[in-house]
Amino acid sequence: MNDLIQTVAVYALPVLFAITLHEAAHAFAAKYFGDTTAYMMGRMSLNPLKHIDPFGTIVIPVLLYFATSGAFLFGYAKPVPLDFGKLRKPKRDMAWVALAGPAANFLMALIWTLMIYALAIGGVEEEFFMLMAKAGVLTNLVMFAFNLFPIPPLDGGRILTSLLPNKYAYKFAQIEPYGFFIVMALVLLKVIYTWWMAPVMYLAGSLLQLITSPLSLLFN
Repeated sequence: MNDLIQTVAVYALPVLFAITLHEAAHAFAAKYFGDTTAYMMGRMSLNPLKHIDPFGTIVIPVLLYFATSGAFLFGYAKPVPLDFGKLRKPKRDMAWVALAGPAANFLMALIWTLMIYALAIGGVEEEFFMLMAKAGVLTNLVMFAFNLFPIPPLDGGRILTSLLPNKYAYKFAQIEPYGFFIVMALVLLKVIYTWWMAPVMYLAGSLLQLITSPLSLLFN
C-alpha cells in the first residue's frame, strides 16, 4: 500500500497533464482543420475532469496494479468526439488531428526534461520533485509511442489510414471495431512493447537528448 501511495503521488500530476494535453491537442487540431465537435462539447479544455474516464483512467489501472503487483498497467482517457467528415480535407486532415496528441506528449516530455535540468541547476535536493520530473518524461514517452502504434483506433492507425491510397485505406479502416482487442492481445503478448514501443521510445529519448544537449554541457 505504501508503494502504491508513493507511486500515485509521483505519477498523478504527470499522468493528468499527459492525458489532458493529449486530448485537448486533438480537439484543438480538429477545430483548426474545421471540425468543431469537440470544441462545442467542451473538450478543448485543460480541465482534467473533462477528459478523465472514471473506469478507464482510475479503476482499471488501480486494479491492474494490484493484480499484477505493478508489472502491467493500462488505462485510457475519454475519447475526444470527432467528426472527420467535417474536416476541410477529411483524409489528409485526419492525420494531423491524430498526430496532435502524440506531438503534445513529446512536447511535454521535453518540458519535463527541461525541468530535470532546472532542478539540477537550481540545486533542489528534494528527491520527490526529481522523481516526478522523471515520471513526466517516462509517462509522455510511453503515451507518445503507444498512441503511434499503427492500428486504429489508436492515433498511429488513423495516420496510416490517412496515408494509404483510398482503396487500401477503406479496407484498413474496417479493422477499427476490433482494434482495441487486437492491441490488448499484442500488449499482453509483449509484442507492442518489445517491437514497437521500446524502439520508438529510444528514438524519441535520443531526440530529447539531442535537443537538450546544450544544457548537458553544463554538467560536464
